[in-house]
Amino acid sequence: MKKILIISGEASGDLHGANLVRELKKESPSLAFFGVGSKRMREAGVQMLADASEISVVGGTEVLTHLGAIYRVYTRLKRFLKVERPDLLVLIDFPDFNIMLGKAANKLGIPVLYYISPQVWAWRKGRIKKIAEIVKAVVVVFPFEVELYKSAGVDVRFVGHPLTDVVKSEYTKVEAKKHLGLDHARRTIALLPGSRKKEITHLLPDMLQAARELDAMFRDLQFVLPVAPTLTMDFIRQHVEGSGVPVKIVDGGVYDALRASDAAIVTSGTATLETGLMGVPMAIVYRISKVSYFIGRLIIDVDHVGLVNIVAGKRLVPELIQKDATPQNMAIAISKMLRDPIYYKKITDGLAAVRVQLGDAGASARAAAVVLSLLENSA
Repeated sequence: MKKILIISGEASGDLHGANLVRELKKESPSLAFFGVGSKRMREAGVQMLADASEISVVGGTEVLTHLGAIYRVYTRLKRFLKVERPDLLVLIDFPDFNIMLGKAANKLGIPVLYYISPQVWAWRKGRIKKIAEIVKAVVVVFPFEVELYKSAGVDVRFVGHPLTDVVKSEYTKVEAKKHLGLDHARRTIALLPGSRKKEITHLLPDMLQAARELDAMFRDLQFVLPVAPTLTMDFIRQHVEGSGVPVKIVDGGVYDALRASDAAIVTSGTATLETGLMGVPMAIVYRISKVSYFIGRLIIDVDHVGLVNIVAGKRLVPELIQKDATPQNMAIAISKMLRDPIYYKKITDGLAAVRVQLGDAGASARAAAVVLSLLENSA
Protein backbone atom coordinates (compact mmCIF):
# COMPACT_ATOMS: atom_id res chain seq x y z
CA MET A 1 0.00 0.00 0.00
CA LYS A 2 1.51 3.31 -1.07
CA LYS A 3 1.42 6.28 1.28
CA ILE A 4 1.17 9.97 0.45
CA LEU A 5 1.91 12.75 2.90
CA ILE A 6 0.02 15.91 1.91
CA ILE A 7 0.50 19.29 3.59
CA SER A 8 -1.82 22.31 3.51
CA GLY A 9 -1.70 25.24 5.91
CA GLU A 10 -4.68 27.28 4.74
CA ALA A 11 -8.40 26.96 3.96
CA SER A 12 -7.85 27.20 0.20
CA GLY A 13 -5.18 24.51 0.29
CA ASP A 14 -7.47 22.33 2.39
CA LEU A 15 -10.09 22.55 -0.35
CA HIS A 16 -7.66 21.77 -3.17
CA GLY A 17 -5.99 19.01 -1.19
CA ALA A 18 -9.34 17.35 -0.50
CA ASN A 19 -10.31 17.43 -4.17
CA LEU A 20 -6.92 16.04 -5.20
CA VAL A 21 -7.28 13.17 -2.71
CA ARG A 22 -10.76 12.34 -3.99
CA GLU A 23 -9.52 12.20 -7.59
CA LEU A 24 -6.60 9.99 -6.57
CA LYS A 25 -8.90 7.61 -4.72
CA LYS A 26 -11.01 7.23 -7.85
CA GLU A 27 -7.98 6.03 -9.79
CA SER A 28 -6.15 4.21 -7.00
CA PRO A 29 -8.42 3.31 -4.03
CA SER A 30 -5.63 1.54 -2.14
CA LEU A 31 -3.61 4.75 -1.58
CA ALA A 32 -3.26 5.85 2.03
CA PHE A 33 -3.17 9.57 2.86
CA PHE A 34 -1.66 11.33 5.85
CA GLY A 35 -1.14 15.02 6.37
CA VAL A 36 -1.89 18.46 7.68
CA GLY A 37 -5.08 20.22 6.70
CA SER A 38 -8.52 20.96 8.00
CA LYS A 39 -12.13 19.84 7.74
CA ARG A 40 -12.27 19.12 4.02
CA MET A 41 -9.12 17.02 3.83
CA ARG A 42 -10.23 15.10 6.91
CA GLU A 43 -13.60 14.39 5.25
CA ALA A 44 -11.79 13.26 2.09
CA GLY A 45 -10.06 10.55 4.10
CA VAL A 46 -6.72 12.08 5.06
CA GLN A 47 -5.45 10.87 8.43
CA MET A 48 -4.48 14.10 10.17
CA LEU A 49 -1.07 14.41 11.81
CA ALA A 50 -1.84 18.03 12.75
CA ASP A 51 -4.51 20.63 12.07
CA ALA A 52 -3.75 23.52 9.75
CA SER A 53 -4.78 25.97 12.47
CA GLU A 54 -1.64 25.00 14.42
CA ILE A 55 0.66 26.45 11.76
CA SER A 56 -1.48 28.97 9.87
CA VAL A 57 -0.59 32.58 10.70
CA VAL A 58 -0.35 35.84 8.74
CA GLY A 59 2.58 38.25 8.63
CA GLY A 60 6.14 38.18 9.94
CA THR A 61 5.42 39.50 13.43
CA GLU A 62 2.47 37.14 13.87
CA VAL A 63 4.70 34.14 13.03
CA LEU A 64 7.03 34.98 15.94
CA THR A 65 4.29 34.36 18.50
CA HIS A 66 3.52 30.93 17.02
CA LEU A 67 7.06 29.59 16.51
CA GLY A 68 6.72 26.97 19.26
CA ALA A 69 3.57 25.41 17.79
CA ILE A 70 4.97 25.53 14.24
CA TYR A 71 8.21 23.83 15.31
CA ARG A 72 6.32 21.08 17.15
CA VAL A 73 4.30 20.26 14.03
CA TYR A 74 7.44 20.34 11.87
CA THR A 75 9.21 17.94 14.24
CA ARG A 76 6.23 15.59 14.20
CA LEU A 77 6.15 15.54 10.39
CA LYS A 78 9.90 15.10 10.07
CA ARG A 79 9.66 12.06 12.34
CA PHE A 80 6.82 10.70 10.19
CA LEU A 81 9.02 11.05 7.10
CA LYS A 82 11.85 9.12 8.77
CA VAL A 83 9.74 6.36 10.30
CA GLU A 84 6.91 5.85 7.81
CA ARG A 85 8.82 6.67 4.60
CA PRO A 86 5.85 7.84 2.49
CA ASP A 87 6.12 7.26 -1.25
CA LEU A 88 5.46 10.91 -2.05
CA LEU A 89 5.24 14.26 -0.27
CA VAL A 90 2.69 16.64 -1.78
CA LEU A 91 3.10 20.28 -0.75
CA ILE A 92 0.25 22.74 -1.28
CA ASP A 93 1.33 26.43 -1.36
CA PHE A 94 2.20 27.58 2.22
CA PRO A 95 5.82 28.17 1.19
CA ASP A 96 7.98 28.83 4.26
CA PHE A 97 6.83 25.76 6.16
CA ASN A 98 6.49 23.53 3.10
CA ILE A 99 9.88 24.32 1.56
CA MET A 100 11.51 23.51 4.89
CA LEU A 101 9.66 20.18 5.07
CA GLY A 102 10.43 19.50 1.41
CA LYS A 103 14.15 19.84 2.14
CA ALA A 104 13.84 17.26 4.92
CA ALA A 105 12.04 14.84 2.59
CA ASN A 106 14.57 15.38 -0.18
CA LYS A 107 17.45 14.50 2.15
CA LEU A 108 15.67 11.24 2.96
CA GLY A 109 15.22 10.43 -0.73
CA ILE A 110 11.43 10.88 -0.61
CA PRO A 111 10.03 12.38 -3.85
CA VAL A 112 8.40 15.80 -3.53
CA LEU A 113 5.64 17.32 -5.66
CA TYR A 114 4.70 20.96 -5.23
CA TYR A 115 1.01 21.42 -6.06
CA ILE A 116 -0.13 25.03 -6.37
CA SER A 117 3.14 26.88 -6.45
CA PRO A 118 3.92 29.64 -3.96
CA GLN A 119 3.57 33.12 -5.44
CA VAL A 120 7.21 33.33 -6.44
CA TRP A 121 6.29 35.72 -9.24
CA ALA A 122 5.22 38.26 -6.60
CA TRP A 123 7.93 38.10 -3.99
CA ARG A 124 11.15 36.31 -3.03
CA LYS A 125 11.79 34.99 -6.54
CA GLY A 126 14.89 33.28 -5.17
CA ARG A 127 12.61 30.58 -3.80
CA ILE A 128 12.34 29.15 -7.33
CA LYS A 129 15.91 27.88 -6.98
CA LYS A 130 15.12 26.35 -3.57
CA ILE A 131 12.01 24.65 -4.95
CA ALA A 132 13.94 23.39 -8.00
CA GLU A 133 16.43 21.68 -5.68
CA ILE A 134 13.83 19.65 -3.78
CA VAL A 135 11.02 18.73 -6.20
CA LYS A 136 10.44 16.10 -8.84
CA ALA A 137 7.78 18.34 -10.39
CA VAL A 138 5.71 21.46 -9.81
CA VAL A 139 2.03 21.64 -10.71
CA VAL A 140 0.97 25.23 -11.38
CA VAL A 141 -2.51 26.72 -11.66
CA PHE A 142 -1.78 30.03 -13.42
CA PRO A 143 -0.53 29.96 -17.04
CA PHE A 144 2.05 32.72 -16.48
CA GLU A 145 3.87 30.54 -13.91
CA VAL A 146 5.02 27.96 -16.45
CA GLU A 147 7.89 29.94 -17.95
CA LEU A 148 9.25 30.87 -14.51
CA TYR A 149 9.81 27.23 -13.62
CA LYS A 150 10.86 26.11 -17.09
CA SER A 151 13.67 28.66 -17.07
CA ALA A 152 14.83 27.19 -13.74
CA GLY A 153 14.92 23.69 -15.21
CA VAL A 154 11.93 22.41 -13.27
CA ASP A 155 9.51 19.79 -14.57
CA VAL A 156 6.42 22.03 -14.54
CA ARG A 157 2.83 21.16 -15.50
CA PHE A 158 -0.03 23.62 -15.94
CA VAL A 159 -3.33 21.94 -15.06
CA GLY A 160 -5.65 24.96 -14.78
CA HIS A 161 -7.06 26.25 -11.53
CA PRO A 162 -8.88 23.67 -9.38
CA LEU A 163 -11.36 26.30 -8.29
CA THR A 164 -12.98 26.01 -11.73
CA ASP A 165 -14.12 22.53 -10.66
CA VAL A 166 -15.73 23.55 -7.41
CA VAL A 167 -16.84 27.18 -7.62
CA LYS A 168 -20.47 26.74 -8.56
CA SER A 169 -23.94 26.78 -7.08
CA GLU A 170 -26.85 24.57 -8.02
CA TYR A 171 -29.24 27.46 -7.43
CA THR A 172 -30.41 30.46 -9.40
CA LYS A 173 -30.11 33.79 -7.62
CA VAL A 174 -33.76 33.64 -6.51
CA GLU A 175 -33.38 30.03 -5.34
CA ALA A 176 -30.17 30.81 -3.46
CA LYS A 177 -31.87 33.63 -1.57
CA LYS A 178 -34.72 31.35 -0.62
CA HIS A 179 -32.34 28.57 0.42
CA LEU A 180 -30.41 30.95 2.68
CA GLY A 181 -33.50 32.59 4.14
CA LEU A 182 -32.84 35.94 2.44
CA ASP A 183 -35.46 38.39 1.16
CA HIS A 184 -35.83 37.84 -2.60
CA ALA A 185 -36.74 41.50 -3.15
CA ARG A 186 -33.58 42.95 -1.56
CA ARG A 187 -30.15 43.32 -3.11
CA THR A 188 -27.55 41.29 -1.27
CA ILE A 189 -24.00 42.14 -0.25
CA ALA A 190 -21.68 39.30 0.80
CA LEU A 191 -19.10 39.85 3.53
CA LEU A 192 -16.08 37.52 3.25
CA PRO A 193 -13.75 38.51 6.10
CA GLY A 194 -11.27 35.64 5.71
CA SER A 195 -10.52 32.20 7.11
CA ARG A 196 -8.14 33.08 9.96
CA LYS A 197 -9.06 34.51 13.36
CA LYS A 198 -6.54 37.36 12.93
CA GLU A 199 -8.21 38.40 9.69
CA ILE A 200 -11.62 38.44 11.38
CA THR A 201 -10.30 40.54 14.26
CA HIS A 202 -8.58 43.01 11.93
CA LEU A 203 -11.24 43.37 9.26
CA LEU A 204 -14.74 42.20 10.22
CA PRO A 205 -15.54 45.17 12.50
CA ASP A 206 -14.76 47.57 9.65
CA MET A 207 -16.73 45.44 7.18
CA LEU A 208 -19.71 45.63 9.53
CA GLN A 209 -19.33 49.41 9.82
CA ALA A 210 -19.23 49.59 6.01
CA ALA A 211 -22.41 47.53 5.94
CA ARG A 212 -24.03 50.01 8.34
CA GLU A 213 -23.12 52.88 6.04
CA LEU A 214 -24.38 51.04 2.97
CA ASP A 215 -27.60 50.20 4.81
CA ALA A 216 -28.10 53.92 5.39
CA MET A 217 -27.39 54.76 1.72
CA PHE A 218 -29.65 52.08 0.25
CA ARG A 219 -32.89 50.96 1.83
CA ASP A 220 -33.11 47.71 -0.14
CA LEU A 221 -29.95 45.92 1.02
CA GLN A 222 -29.30 42.82 3.08
CA PHE A 223 -26.01 41.20 4.06
CA VAL A 224 -24.82 37.60 4.15
CA LEU A 225 -21.66 36.21 5.77
CA PRO A 226 -20.66 32.60 4.98
CA VAL A 227 -18.38 31.22 7.71
CA ALA A 228 -15.11 29.59 6.53
CA PRO A 229 -14.63 25.93 7.55
CA THR A 230 -11.57 26.90 9.61
CA LEU A 231 -13.76 29.07 11.88
CA THR A 232 -16.78 28.47 14.11
CA MET A 233 -20.20 30.06 13.90
CA ASP A 234 -19.92 31.17 17.53
CA PHE A 235 -16.66 33.01 16.85
CA ILE A 236 -18.28 34.98 14.04
CA ARG A 237 -21.45 35.64 16.04
CA GLN A 238 -19.38 37.23 18.80
CA HIS A 239 -18.28 39.87 16.32
CA VAL A 240 -21.60 40.36 14.54
CA GLU A 241 -24.00 40.43 17.48
CA GLY A 242 -24.57 43.93 18.71
CA SER A 243 -23.27 45.47 15.49
CA GLY A 244 -26.73 46.65 14.52
CA VAL A 245 -26.27 45.25 11.00
CA PRO A 246 -28.83 42.79 9.56
CA VAL A 247 -26.27 40.12 8.66
CA LYS A 248 -27.36 36.59 7.83
CA ILE A 249 -24.60 34.26 9.08
CA VAL A 250 -24.47 30.92 7.26
CA ASP A 251 -22.30 27.89 7.99
CA GLY A 252 -20.20 27.41 4.86
CA GLY A 253 -22.18 27.61 1.62
CA VAL A 254 -19.96 30.38 0.30
CA TYR A 255 -20.87 29.73 -3.33
CA ASP A 256 -24.59 29.76 -2.62
CA ALA A 257 -24.06 33.01 -0.69
CA LEU A 258 -22.19 34.49 -3.65
CA ARG A 259 -24.89 33.29 -6.07
CA ALA A 260 -27.40 35.25 -3.99
CA SER A 261 -25.19 38.37 -3.95
CA ASP A 262 -24.98 41.47 -6.11
CA ALA A 263 -21.59 42.59 -4.73
CA ALA A 264 -19.12 41.59 -2.04
CA ILE A 265 -16.49 42.92 0.34
CA VAL A 266 -13.71 40.32 0.30
CA THR A 267 -10.47 39.83 2.22
CA SER A 268 -7.55 39.44 -0.20
CA GLY A 269 -6.68 35.81 -0.91
CA THR A 270 -8.19 32.87 -2.72
CA ALA A 271 -11.66 34.19 -1.86
CA THR A 272 -11.18 36.91 -4.48
CA LEU A 273 -10.83 34.23 -7.16
CA GLU A 274 -13.86 32.37 -5.82
CA THR A 275 -15.90 35.57 -5.88
CA GLY A 276 -14.63 36.38 -9.36
CA LEU A 277 -15.46 32.92 -10.70
CA MET A 278 -19.01 33.42 -9.41
CA GLY A 279 -19.11 36.67 -11.39
CA VAL A 280 -19.73 38.89 -8.36
CA PRO A 281 -18.18 42.42 -8.39
CA MET A 282 -16.17 43.05 -5.23
CA ALA A 283 -14.02 45.38 -3.21
CA ILE A 284 -10.82 43.64 -2.06
CA VAL A 285 -9.59 44.59 1.41
CA TYR A 286 -6.59 43.64 3.50
CA ARG A 287 -4.76 44.77 6.60
CA ILE A 288 -1.89 43.27 8.60
CA SER A 289 0.42 44.72 11.25
CA LYS A 290 2.38 47.83 10.25
CA VAL A 291 5.70 46.03 10.68
CA SER A 292 4.61 43.06 8.55
CA TYR A 293 3.29 45.41 5.87
CA PHE A 294 6.51 47.44 5.85
CA ILE A 295 8.59 44.28 5.44
CA GLY A 296 6.21 43.03 2.74
CA ARG A 297 6.52 46.22 0.70
CA LEU A 298 10.30 45.78 0.66
CA ILE A 299 10.16 42.29 -0.84
CA ILE A 300 6.88 42.07 -2.76
CA ASP A 301 6.96 43.22 -6.38
CA VAL A 302 3.44 43.28 -7.81
CA ASP A 303 1.15 45.92 -9.27
CA HIS A 304 -1.89 44.34 -7.63
CA VAL A 305 -2.58 42.51 -4.38
CA GLY A 306 -5.86 40.77 -5.21
CA LEU A 307 -5.50 37.52 -7.16
CA VAL A 308 -8.39 38.37 -9.44
CA ASN A 309 -6.59 41.57 -10.47
CA ILE A 310 -3.28 39.75 -10.88
CA VAL A 311 -4.85 37.24 -13.27
CA ALA A 312 -6.68 40.04 -15.12
CA GLY A 313 -3.42 41.98 -15.40
CA LYS A 314 -5.19 45.21 -14.45
CA ARG A 315 -7.11 46.87 -11.63
CA LEU A 316 -10.41 45.22 -12.49
CA VAL A 317 -11.88 45.68 -9.00
CA PRO A 318 -10.82 48.15 -6.28
CA GLU A 319 -8.20 47.21 -3.69
CA LEU A 320 -8.30 48.79 -0.25
CA ILE A 321 -5.10 47.90 1.55
CA GLN A 322 -3.84 48.92 5.01
CA LYS A 323 -4.84 52.55 5.79
CA ASP A 324 -7.17 52.57 2.78
CA ALA A 325 -9.18 49.66 4.20
CA THR A 326 -11.62 51.95 6.02
CA PRO A 327 -15.36 51.38 6.39
CA GLN A 328 -16.00 54.58 4.44
CA ASN A 329 -13.86 53.47 1.48
CA MET A 330 -15.47 50.03 1.47
CA ALA A 331 -18.93 51.58 1.41
CA ILE A 332 -17.97 54.02 -1.36
CA ALA A 333 -16.51 51.23 -3.53
CA ILE A 334 -19.63 49.07 -3.23
CA SER A 335 -22.04 51.98 -3.65
CA LYS A 336 -20.39 52.89 -6.97
CA MET A 337 -21.04 49.36 -8.23
CA LEU A 338 -24.66 49.48 -7.13
CA ARG A 339 -25.31 52.92 -8.64
CA ASP A 340 -23.40 52.69 -11.94
CA PRO A 341 -24.67 49.90 -14.23
CA ILE A 342 -21.97 50.59 -16.87
CA TYR A 343 -19.20 50.25 -14.29
CA TYR A 344 -20.90 47.14 -12.89
CA LYS A 345 -21.04 45.48 -16.35
CA LYS A 346 -17.40 46.36 -17.02
CA ILE A 347 -16.46 44.42 -13.90
CA THR A 348 -18.65 41.40 -14.66
CA ASP A 349 -17.28 41.22 -18.22
CA GLY A 350 -13.74 41.33 -16.84
CA LEU A 351 -14.50 38.56 -14.36
CA ALA A 352 -15.82 36.39 -17.18
CA ALA A 353 -12.48 36.85 -18.98
CA VAL A 354 -10.60 35.86 -15.82
CA ARG A 355 -12.54 32.60 -15.70
CA VAL A 356 -11.42 31.77 -19.24
CA GLN A 357 -7.77 32.40 -18.31
CA LEU A 358 -7.97 29.98 -15.40
CA GLY A 359 -8.56 27.03 -17.74
CA ASP A 360 -11.15 24.34 -18.30
CA ALA A 361 -12.73 22.22 -15.60
CA GLY A 362 -10.90 19.04 -14.58
CA ALA A 363 -7.82 20.61 -12.98
CA SER A 364 -7.91 18.33 -9.92
CA ALA A 365 -8.08 15.22 -12.13
CA ARG A 366 -5.15 16.47 -14.22
CA ALA A 367 -3.16 17.12 -11.04
CA ALA A 368 -4.00 13.60 -9.82
CA ALA A 369 -2.62 12.17 -13.06
CA VAL A 370 0.71 13.91 -12.37
CA VAL A 371 0.79 12.45 -8.85
CA LEU A 372 0.12 8.94 -10.14
CA SER A 373 2.83 9.24 -12.80
CA LEU A 374 5.37 10.22 -10.13
CA LEU A 375 4.34 7.26 -7.97
CA GLU A 376 4.78 4.91 -10.91
CA ASN A 377 8.19 6.31 -11.83
CA SER A 378 9.44 6.06 -8.25
CA ALA A 379 8.25 2.48 -7.80
